[in-house]
Amino acid sequence: MVWDPWLIVSQIVCLQCLYYLALGLLMALLVGTRVPRLTLLYLFDFATLTPRTTTGWCVIAAFLLAAAAGAAFMLYVIERAKKCLDFAATLYIIHLFICIVYGGWPASVTWWVVNIAGLAIMSLLGEYLCIRRELKEIPISRLRASVFMLLTDWDYRKGRVQKFN
Repeated sequence: MVWDPWLIVSQIVCLQCLYYLALGLLMALLVGTRVPRLTLLYLFDFATLTPRTTTGWCVIAAFLLAAAAGAAFMLYVIERAKKCLDFAATLYIIHLFICIVYGGWPASVTWWVVNIAGLAIMSLLGEYLCIRRELKEIPISRLRASVFMLLTDWDYRKGRVQKFN
């Protein structure tokens, strides 16, 4: 495989967009029903990740479920188990920078615990899913039949091998 920086950057952007799409949908489902107005505050401000309120638990659940969804996205965007940790760490580092720009340095222990747990879920589940795909058996029954037909003089009309005289 050739090193292609444009492919890597496009995979990072695609994975980041899919992650925020899943996070936004989960926030709308879990948090949007509990608050009068859902804003970017719930995605990027560390103060919303709190175990003291029911809404805070819904935000935490949305982040952890989005990490699981991110692992599923990795199966299709990244496709390689050995790259899952790198892409998951990149996603969470970019998320950290966005959070710093949006609301300052995350001073909440809960924010760090949830995001490190999300990183672990995304990378480990992503690796597991990719490994399962990589180790899936390749069906060779059709391959054997096609090789047999190429190596012999198969008569399609009669459905048998012709004998050479």
